[in-house]
This record gives sequence, C-alpha cells and structure tokens, in this order.
Amino acid sequence: MQFSSSVAIALESASHHPLEASPTNVEDIRLIGITMRYGRDQEIFGEGEGANHVYKVLCGAVRGFRVLADGRRQISEFYLPGDVFGFEAGLERRASAEALTDTTLVVARRAGLSGESDGEIERSLWRAAVAELRRSRDHVLTLGRRSASERVATFLVDLAERIGEGESVELPMSRQDIADYLGLTIETVSRTLTQFQVAGLIRLANCRDVHILRPQGLEELCD
Repeated sequence: MQFSSSVAIALESASHHPLEASPTNVEDIRLIGITMRYGRDQEIFGEGEGANHVYKVLCGAVRGFRVLADGRRQISEFYLPGDVFGFEAGLERRASAEALTDTTLVVARRAGLSGESDGEIERSLWRAAVAELRRSRDHVLTLGRRSASERVATFLVDLAERIGEGESVELPMSRQDIADYLGLTIETVSRTLTQFQVAGLIRLANCRDVHILRPQGLEELCD
C-alpha cells in the first residue's frame, strides 16, 4: 500500500489496536485496514494527491483545510473520534488533512471497500458522507449569515454534542484553528469566549477546557 509523503510514527495491525471509538453522528463504521499514528501537525494527505484511501479517527483529531491564494488558511472541518473522512467525488484531494494532536487512524483503500458483505460498508460510508455534507452545508450557513458570537456559540454547541462529556468539552484544536474554521481572527475568538464567560454561559478552566454552564443560553445564540 502506497501512502502520501507524510511519515507515520508507528504502523501496526488495526485488529490489534486497543483504541476503538464510537461516533456520535453516524453509526460505528468498522473499516478494514491498517492503523497508523501521526504526531501533532503531521500531514495525513495533501491537496492534489491521489484520493486512494479513506480514514477513520480512533483517537485524537484531524483538521481538513485549504490554503487560499493569498496565503490564508481556511479550515473546512474537524474530524473527531469515530469520524470517517477522505471521501472525494474525483480522483484527487481537494484539500489537505493534518493531525491536530497525536492521532491514530484506520486507513483503508477505497478500491477495497466495494462489494464488502453485500454492500453494507458501502451503505454505511454513504451515510457518513451525507452526514459530512450536511455539516459542510451548515458550516457555510454559519460563515455567511451569523455574527461572531453566533459562530462561536454554534461551534461550542456542535463540539459538545460530538465529544463533550456532560457539560465539559476539551478542545483538541487551538484558538487559531477555531478562528480559521469560523472565518474570524484569533482576537475575536478569544474576546468572544471571554464574553461568554463573563455572561455566565461557560467557564474556561484553561485555554483548552471549556465547561458549559448554560447550554440553553448558548443554543439560543445559535437560533
């Protein structure tokens, strides 16, 4: 199996890996492939490379992004434990992907997914692709129609639903990542989070740990 130029920190059989996450947005999809580990900020694939594989996040987190003509970075999606990504309509990658933190992925060849167990894997992947498309559509709406406070509130509510444990959310991404995802400056993101804390909506234990004190208040900002 040929991979992109990124170097895996370790490679081992997926069937022997102890970490197996359950997604919150789609049913658990058990890809048959190999397990690869990536370090923080390590490239998984680059824009323009062949789209020969799909990936499932076992642990850690991944950012999908493109670099615009003026050098700015636009993050299009964050992939969290249980998420499957790497779907492409064509043969080449339209975006790049990097590990946000130390991340473990199952890597499966696209060509080997067809015909698996009467097509059940194909159907599951189709539903996962539709879920990703739905998130992308909602993200476009957020960027185009919502204020800074509405964008940050929507981001926190979505993240809490996907990875939150109760009302506590540990952010795997930096403030700059959030800014590049929401189309804001890092100063605006930091200021908005501070405003939420002053308003009693959240409590910031540190730059990564967010405790949501008033979920309904945040959800009202999203409407």
